[in-house]
Amino acid sequence: MSVQQESANQATTIAAVSSGAGASAVAVIRVSGPQAGPALQTLAGMLPEPRRARLATLRHPADGAALDRGLVLWFPGPRSATGEDLAELQIHGGPAVVAAVLGALFSLGGIRPAERGEFSRRAFLNGRMDLTEAEGLADLISAETEGQRRLAFAHAFGHLGQRVEAWRLRLVRAMALIEAGIDFADEDDVPAEARALARPELQALLAELEAALADRRGAMMREGAVVAIAGLPNAGKSSLINALAARDVAIVSDEPGTTRDVLEVALDLRGHKVTLLDTAGLRDAVGKVEAEGIRRARHRIAQADLVLWVHDASVGRPPFARPEIDAAPAGALWLVASKIDAATDEYDGTVPGWAEQRLALSAATGAGVDGLVDALAGFVGTRASGTDHPALIRARHRRDATEAACHVRTAMSGWDGLSDELLAEELRLAARALGRMTGVIGVEDVLDVVFREFCIGK
Repeated sequence: MSVQQESANQATTIAAVSSGAGASAVAVIRVSGPQAGPALQTLAGMLPEPRRARLATLRHPADGAALDRGLVLWFPGPRSATGEDLAELQIHGGPAVVAAVLGALFSLGGIRPAERGEFSRRAFLNGRMDLTEAEGLADLISAETEGQRRLAFAHAFGHLGQRVEAWRLRLVRAMALIEAGIDFADEDDVPAEARALARPELQALLAELEAALADRRGAMMREGAVVAIAGLPNAGKSSLINALAARDVAIVSDEPGTTRDVLEVALDLRGHKVTLLDTAGLRDAVGKVEAEGIRRARHRIAQADLVLWVHDASVGRPPFARPEIDAAPAGALWLVASKIDAATDEYDGTVPGWAEQRLALSAATGAGVDGLVDALAGFVGTRASGTDHPALIRARHRRDATEAACHVRTAMSGWDGLSDELLAEELRLAARALGRMTGVIGVEDVLDVVFREFCIGK
């Protein structure tokens, strides 16, 4: 959708429930656009003082029948959430009441139901939020854990956007210094002095961009840590995942090769999102189907943030050496001794030669399971610590920041050989990439992707 089409759409007025679906004590209906004021005056019989709640009886415009009694608020643009005239109706949340009030609004003409994310989209187009704030709002709505909430809150209220805009302005200042050399080429000292002033600023900026790109903590907090449960057949992997999930999500059987595909289970462990992967037992496969399951298991294990190698303690102590599981994450391989209730002797999971975490538990009795949960939560918490600060958590953010860093790096590597014009062009392209991240420039092609994540009424 083009910017011209967006502007044309904003001439219409939209309405939707903003407080979620289903019956509730209170429902909030928002109306945004040029007809918001007249609609509120028609239904409530008045236009309240801006940003002051008033109790009113809402009536149908056709026959004056009372629909409900609730609070009404009026936010004239541009000082509103969307930057347009905005009315808010706080009514009783019964489905029939909500349907009646919406029906009355739509009967007025010139008002249509809002699409997904349309309120936030209009807020962006009217300069009330940047794209990173919009994405943060979407993440805040869908946050499942406390860590995700904190991270989304920082983004929803502009922290990342402020950081990115500061980077962009530093690029603009450096570009101005370089271009000063072009404008004053006849002055002997100006070009060299301008370059000298810009260089340390660009070196510091490149270091910040590279550090932000190397920081994966925010992505782990938003997306959750991926923990693969691996081991030999019948080691107790499926029983362990059932114990951690506190429900039967995996088939448990004494028959080797029962798990053929990778089973994913998302959990909230002590406020941290964790995705557990129940993988096929690693052995020489006896058939094509099991072989494919083992291939998939090895692939997912290689991509996991943490691997739990489950060993059946009832058959004896695990091997001295670490198991061969291909590309297990370095430093993120833990030994979990399972079935300790069936072990012939008391076994605490200690094995010489294993430098990583070692735990012992019984999925059948629950012994040691809480200890593993605490350890997993501690692992994610440590890896994702400090994520209250603005972070590049989305692929779009990382793509634009990577492009910006690439252009700055090109400028720095060719500092002594590039002309002022070419240096300025590299910095302009870097600033443009950062501008796309917040929506300052060139965002028409990403708007649908960003706002389709929202629910109706946001």
